[in-house]
Formats: sequence, structure tokens, C-alpha cells
Amino acid sequence: MKRHAWRIFTSLLFAVALIGCDRQAASSLPVTRMRIGAESFNLEIATSYHDQTVGLMHRDHLDADHGMIFPLPDETVQTFWNHDVHFPLDVVFLNAGGDIVSIVRLEAYNERGVSSEVPAKYAIELNAGTAARLKLKPGDHLDVPKDALAPPAK
Repeated sequence: MKRHAWRIFTSLLFAVALIGCDRQAASSLPVTRMRIGAESFNLEIATSYHDQTVGLMHRDHLDADHGMIFPLPDETVQTFWNHDVHFPLDVVFLNAGGDIVSIVRLEAYNERGVSSEVPAKYAIELNAGTAARLKLKPGDHLDVPKDALAPPAK
């Protein structure tokens, strides 16, 4: 009986450890490679409403050369928040032509959200400080990869 209870205990302990590791589970989103400033980034493409709503939630970190791009349904003023995102982000907003229209910082767990303040068609989330390190500024042009140009699925 003690041996059986020990097996159950160790199995439960293993399951809890796996659940904890799941916070870094690989995303099922498609990934594109995009040149931003002088560097290349692997960007997950959040196209569906669900994927755009979840974004980078429930992750413990974002690798330095990774991020997420959001092809948005309309070129309008956009608002982003950092609900249940464990790290701060830079959000780079682009117009439909690929020009940076604004850059904002989102603190970890920011529930208030931040606005692009001007119409934007794309948002790119990167680790906080990346935009400054790359010396990005409004008016700079970025080439949005073809696989990220499609409007989001509704």
C-alpha cells in the first residue's frame, strides 16, 4: 500500500512540474522572420481574434530575437494592454505602408493599456528597450513580411 501511495505522489509531483514548465511551451502560431533596424527577429504572427487577444500572456520571458506581430483588421487607433504578461514590452505601431507611426512601452501586467494615438494597421511587440537599442523612431520604414500582410481571420 505504501509503495502504491508513493507512486501516486511521485506521479502527481511530476505532473505539477510539467504544468509549471508549460509556461514556456512552444507556440502553435506561424513564425516569420523580419528585419527591424539592424537586426532580424522571429515574430509569431497573431492573426485570429483569439490569438490577438491572448498575445504573449502566460509566458515567463521573450527571447531577445523574438516578438509578435499583429496584422490588425482596420487601420485605426489601436489600444494594447499587457494583461497577464510577465515582462515589459515595446509596442511598435506601423501604418499600412510599413512606416512606424508610434512606439509605446507597456509595463508588465499593465491592465490600463496604451494607445497608438494615431491610426495603425500593424503592431509589433518586442522586449522593452529593444526599440531604443535599435534607435527606432516614428517615420522609419519597416518591410512587413508577406506572410504577415494578410488581414486577421474573423
